[in-house]
Amino acid sequence: RFVHPLCRKQCRELFVSGAQSTTSSTAVPLNPFAPPSRRQSRRSFQTITTHQTLFAHSQPPLPRRLRRNAKHKKAQLFRYAPLPEDLHTVSNWSGTHEVQTRNFHQPETLEELEKLMKDADEKKARIRPVGSGLSPNGIGLSRAGMVNLGLMDKVLQVDKEKKTVRVQAGIRVQQLVDGIKEYGLTLQNFASIREQQIGGIIQVGAHGTGARLPPIDEQVISMKLVTPAKGTIEISKDKEPDLFYLARCGLGGLGVVAEVTLQCVERQELVEHTYVTDMKDLKKNHKKLLSENKHVKYLYIPYTDAVVVVTCNPISKWRGPPKFTPKYTKDEAIQHVRDLYKECLQKYSVDELSFTELRDKLIDLDPLNKNHIWVSETCFPAGSLSKPSMKDLEYIEDLKQLIEKRRIPAPAPIEQRWTARSRSHMSPASSSTEDEIFSWVGIIMYLPTMDGRQRKDITDEFFHYRRLTQTELWDKYSAYEHWAKIEVPRDKEEQAALQARLRERFPVDAYNTARKELDPNRIFANNKLEKLFPLSQAA
Repeated sequence: RFVHPLCRKQCRELFVSGAQSTTSSTAVPLNPFAPPSRRQSRRSFQTITTHQTLFAHSQPPLPRRLRRNAKHKKAQLFRYAPLPEDLHTVSNWSGTHEVQTRNFHQPETLEELEKLMKDADEKKARIRPVGSGLSPNGIGLSRAGMVNLGLMDKVLQVDKEKKTVRVQAGIRVQQLVDGIKEYGLTLQNFASIREQQIGGIIQVGAHGTGARLPPIDEQVISMKLVTPAKGTIEISKDKEPDLFYLARCGLGGLGVVAEVTLQCVERQELVEHTYVTDMKDLKKNHKKLLSENKHVKYLYIPYTDAVVVVTCNPISKWRGPPKFTPKYTKDEAIQHVRDLYKECLQKYSVDELSFTELRDKLIDLDPLNKNHIWVSETCFPAGSLSKPSMKDLEYIEDLKQLIEKRRIPAPAPIEQRWTARSRSHMSPASSSTEDEIFSWVGIIMYLPTMDGRQRKDITDEFFHYRRLTQTELWDKYSAYEHWAKIEVPRDKEEQAALQARLRERFPVDAYNTARKELDPNRIFANNKLEKLFPLSQAA
């Protein structure tokens, strides 16, 4: 991960102090969303320093030591002054949301989790479930308290014949994929980032891409839910099916997902093909691309007609990898990037730049200049695989026209992906029509600078960009935001409008009724959940 230049001095000082303290038995502050501390806390000071500091996402480390026997991992503090020893500053992965709390719990067993839930419910103390913190809107964060299952990360059972796996919900996607590799199995689909905990990734309706492949919550065939009112319950399509389809994408509001059984698929080698086309050609081949490729996504470049098409398919066991002669040699393909790189090295008088440093240097020159630049993601129906509605490409055309008309400094790429439907009631891709497909479109703006005024300008411009898409496109295409990216407006009237709009798409009354039954003291709620689904509106 990119470490901002302002952080480098601190990083070097910490590296030096680490190198000089390799025999130290004292642990260093760790990010609570980092891989399980049960293993890391036993590493040397130098090892933890070089791994955690360098890869923390734009969060300067504070060289403050923790006790060796600390039961949980502390967040790295995005501050330069020490905070009280018992106060944790927890930030989401993108650094757009953070909270300070004195209650950050990481149980190691189901029994510890159950006791924690019971104590919190008796005290009516809020304790919000939080995963790896990758949600851009910080949906799992809560000042009142949080519970994280990073230490409950085991593969519990693998059924090779049925191609199923039962895991603790704190296991990360990459860890799970690696853990079932020896059985010849893998997940049928997952997002491009693999640091999410399984419990978190299913609760927000996360997805990969492929019009035949559903969002990740649809891969869940049973789950164990720890609730304040009913204790630990096991649910599936055969056991409490209504609650099961509601809780699979439950936004952490119905209970803490402790264990999950997933339907897997046979592990395969895939070959990726990337090429550039234009909208005219894309329209001709769109149906074929969706139906013939296991994975497909489009990347659009604002202010151009260029479209980058990325397909990914299993390698044929009989024919082997496809033979392909590229149009350009490797040197020819990247020569313009090399030229830009050399120019930047001279301009900034540095020895080398990573790709993200190069990108952020260019953006930092003029953050709101459309020639350099910038997450909101929406999901909407796109017909069926046999008969695409073409609304997905119409949405993009309208979006690009909006960008050009309003001169929005929209960055590349605008990413478009597809999934099959989900039967989870709260999924943005929820549908009772078996062959319906959904398109997901993401817009972004980068925050490369540490300058407060520039960050505010970029943030304001992004929300202006998002508001325009909301006003012009969402109702027209029945588009709804990804749960991990939806932001709650501050204006009361806008909040009421958002609540009413969510009621048109999702079974809010059923969801709130389940919340009241399973969590009567609302210990799983946070500010975002309360404003999206106020319980006063429950049936």
